[in-house]
Amino acid sequence: MTEIFSDTGFRQLTQMFLAIIFFHTSEYILAVAIHGASRVTLSSLLISKHYALAMLISVLEYITEIVFFPGLKQHWWISNFGLIMIILGEIIRKIAIITAGRSFTHLIKIRREEHHRLVTEGVYQIMRHPSYSGFLIWSVGTQVMLCNPISAVAFAVVVWRFFAERIPYEEHYLKQFFGRQYVEYAQRVPSGVPFVN
Repeated sequence: MTEIFSDTGFRQLTQMFLAIIFFHTSEYILAVAIHGASRVTLSSLLISKHYALAMLISVLEYITEIVFFPGLKQHWWISNFGLIMIILGEIIRKIAIITAGRSFTHLIKIRREEHHRLVTEGVYQIMRHPSYSGFLIWSVGTQVMLCNPISAVAFAVVVWRFFAERIPYEEHYLKQFFGRQYVEYAQRVPSGVPFVN
């Protein structure tokens, strides 16, 4: 049980909790800066029961593995690669949010608002859904950084599946809002989530 309090355990768990705190705090701060405090609720932190449960299970996997298989957590090159994924995912997502400005919301809009515009510049020239791509990289990175093989695969599958279902739903409305302009944009620019058109 002392492995949890080892340098490895302390470093990896601290990085995990700091990554989660930074991610959600910065999401909230950006939402307030872009939309104003009166239009932002705690749901802007993007913390759901399912998300909290997934993070709890990943910590339980970590503790179980560091106690019974401490060598599994000693692969620093894997852990550091996960840390790079976390940073890269954060950068991609935050650039996407800042670039989209008021057109970015955490909830899918089903009615076009006056300020809503089709964003195709910046990171949106490379991918249609950079915030989703960034979150996918970030979330899997948290598990790679912890050297959690089960949670890394589970996060990759679950988050990918979530976006594979969300993207067509969201794009249905984007096609209604922007018509041919969005259809042409979608034909030339990939989604940013692997294997999702």
